[in-house]
Amino acid sequence: MSVAVKDIEEIVREQPFFAGLQEAFCKLVCGCAKNVHFQAGEYLFHEGDPADQFYLIRQGRVALEVKAPGRGAVTFQTLRPGEIVGVSWLIPPYRWSYDAQATEFTAAISMHAACLRDKCEADHDLGYEMMKRFMPILVQRLQATQMQILDVYGEHA
Repeated sequence: MSVAVKDIEEIVREQPFFAGLQEAFCKLVCGCAKNVHFQAGEYLFHEGDPADQFYLIRQGRVALEVKAPGRGAVTFQTLRPGEIVGVSWLIPPYRWSYDAQATEFTAAISMHAACLRDKCEADHDLGYEMMKRFMPILVQRLQATQMQILDVYGEHA
């Protein structure tokens, strides 16, 4: 009995983040994609490193962490399947502003950031479509970080 193997386009189309993406845009996006895996405890990236890719979680969980003085790493959000890890690839100077650590075995789609940025620059309709999808994530992460800052520093303010 053989197991059906899905290609990257099928996998991307199944992800909620890319729901309703035009076929032509899907093909462009998939040209920047590959499957990746992380073991529990493995870091996807660290604060300050180049933001040269982002990830769409297919399986597993990833903790987003900030370093708090006197407390070490503090998780401000845990992401699950269907969610995006990494938004810093969108904003110069393209450096991570937090750490991301797999908390269990995690399968993801990795998107090469420069590849996708170049395609968005060449096709502004694709760029606008990506921005519409990423802006709610940016806002949500900012709010989560603000809440964590209030928790960390609130009693000292």
